[in-house]
Amino acid sequence: MTRLTIRVDFDDGRHLGHGKIRLLEMVDAHGSISSAARAMDMSYRRAWLLADEVNRMFRTPVLETQLGGKGGGHARLTEFGRLLVDHYRSIERESKVAFAPRIAALEDQLAPVPDEQPEAQG
Repeated sequence: MTRLTIRVDFDDGRHLGHGKIRLLEMVDAHGSISSAARAMDMSYRRAWLLADEVNRMFRTPVLETQLGGKGGGHARLTEFGRLLVDHYRSIERESKVAFAPRIAALEDQLAPVPDEQPEAQG
């Protein structure tokens, strides 16, 4: 199935795409970066680095975190974080609608996927 993937490239190499947005959504759903990482089959370190990158990208924090302790740490999206996810998902939806005819035209021109050939018996 064809899909349109959006990545917003800001200045100085900063960018925001599907993976970072999905991570934010999973943090929101699971309440912690470590739980989000497990749900995405991602290392905690990778998830933490991505979350920190997004948090530093904007003037307003995207995530609020509390370090682990007796009850463990937690993280949640700020009001701006929810707005950021909403803006990104709106850009995705609107782009799909806007480019649907062009994507369909490209799909019409796709070559058929070749059938897998059985290996020759020696």
